[in-house]
Amino acid sequence: MAKDDTAPKAASKESHGTVTVRLVKGLRGTQARHRLSVKALGLGKLNSVRVLKDSPQVRGLINQLHYLVKVEE
Repeated sequence: MAKDDTAPKAASKESHGTVTVRLVKGLRGTQARHRLSVKALGLGKLNSVRVLKDSPQVRGLINQLHYLVKVEE
């Protein structure tokens, strides 16, 4: 069996079509629905960062949480 060299291709593909999201505001005093959306994005504490696949679902969550998160593309 031949060794697959898919790791370098996957790394280059990962940088394309992704969006970096940072939680810049605390969750106290926010709606419970918005707190669940932050958790769905994988953000926990203040200034936590996640690199997510750029999709309409993720963009919708980011638009809903525009006052809590910062998008670093």
